[in-house]
Amino acid sequence: MTSHAKRALVAMLSALSVTAGLVLAFSGSATAANLVANPGFESGSLAGWTCSGGSVTNSDKHGGSYALSAAPAGADNARCSQTVTVNPSSRYTLTAWVKGSYVYLGASGTGTTDVSTWNPGAGAWTQLSTSFSTGASTRSVTVYLHGWYGQPAYLADDVSLDGPGTPPSTPPSSSTPPSSSTPPSSSTPPSSSTPPSSSTPPSSSTPPTSNPPGDGSLPKHVLTGYWQNFYNGAKALTLAQVPTTYDIIAVSFADAVPATRGAVDFNLDEGLSKQLGGYTEEQFKADIKTVQARGQKVIISVGGEKGTIWAGDTASATAFANSVSALIREFGFNGVDIDLENGVSAQYMGPALRTIYANGGKVITMAPQTIDGQSAQQPYFQLALAVKDILTIWNMQYYNSGTMLGCDQKVYSQGTVDFLTALACIQLQGGLRPDQVGLGLPASPSGAGGGYQSPANVNAALNCLAKGTSCGTFKPSTTYPSIRGAMTWSINWDASNGYAFANSVAANLKTLP
Repeated sequence: MTSHAKRALVAMLSALSVTAGLVLAFSGSATAANLVANPGFESGSLAGWTCSGGSVTNSDKHGGSYALSAAPAGADNARCSQTVTVNPSSRYTLTAWVKGSYVYLGASGTGTTDVSTWNPGAGAWTQLSTSFSTGASTRSVTVYLHGWYGQPAYLADDVSLDGPGTPPSTPPSSSTPPSSSTPPSSSTPPSSSTPPSSSTPPSSSTPPTSNPPGDGSLPKHVLTGYWQNFYNGAKALTLAQVPTTYDIIAVSFADAVPATRGAVDFNLDEGLSKQLGGYTEEQFKADIKTVQARGQKVIISVGGEKGTIWAGDTASATAFANSVSALIREFGFNGVDIDLENGVSAQYMGPALRTIYANGGKVITMAPQTIDGQSAQQPYFQLALAVKDILTIWNMQYYNSGTMLGCDQKVYSQGTVDFLTALACIQLQGGLRPDQVGLGLPASPSGAGGGYQSPANVNAALNCLAKGTSCGTFKPSTTYPSIRGAMTWSINWDASNGYAFANSVAANLKTLP
């Protein structure tokens, strides 16, 4: 989870290249080629691209002489797109070099699962990459780039769609060098990547269900906390030392198995063991039974900021499902938490979660970054909707986020009650049930690089959503009495702070309808 998974002392959002996908062998006689027209903007113009705001620049580029420069403004995310001819039932890899905060690269209209990936950092050129397969009747896809609301201008260059097809002809070069004041080439508004408004309908493909998933023994409102299987300065705890104010304990994290992509394992951290005077795996397993006897659930969390687990095809998703199921059998975990930051796939991860659920992992949670919950078109959101009938809770991380758009199309800054309520509104209106929505916050200022809020603010947001009281300037159009609860990173940081978060928030949860 963005920075709440930090294995270093201070958690912060790092500039990293988010990758999702493999370059696979193509079938048929067609050869792989770049199918994007004017991919490096070397025409000196936006020829081939449709942009809601942007120009070409020669002052900062990744390669060649030019790059795209586009600045979000108001409710516009500065989207530039291009429709590309592709072959049906074929595999494609989309890449681009970008520079700036919250820069998106994606493809829509694939005929299978639309994909996107993004760059959180601003300091240097970073290559984004994702891949997809086209449907049996798909002849074209739309590739796009965009920034984010309230963020500075972003740069993009050297866009490539690699796969079978006929490369476009090279656009003519512009005879006039561009300047930073070149006007946008069109006024086309953002489309599929635009965050939903207050009237966004639930997904029609979401299976209906009226009962909260899980094994039926969780309270109506729950507090989830992450137990650190590593030592980073936060108080080291055995699992049995976790107080009963926490209903769900997410053990963080499972380890990737290098030899088998998608597979995971769990090993008790040696550094943590030493901090606890020789805590053993046998004691850990016994502690799982101890806390379960108290009514608490223990799940294995997969991913984190430094997690390298990827389940984006059939083989890796099968390995993921089988290995998590094996951990459930070995350790007695009640389920799994999906905290992947390197891309998720509803097409492959969805069936994997169903396998895990069938194998006894009845508590299924997710901890998406704030950016992943801005639209029902986001892959993470699509995954949640795809498994809505077995999803226990979606605990979005409301920190390390900067500014984001609320469901009322206004921009809100992290660290405020409005940030929690106006953003939670997106998931509540976008297809998730209220009993599946939780608010994720740092337990103390040490738990994240930014976005810490006092427990009083967290309680105010929960009260606003559940009862319509204690709201800030934003007040939802309706109340959600069954809002599920809260999550914190981490139990260990909370312990270091005298359990100020759990003691206050858990008590308030008991007062909700």
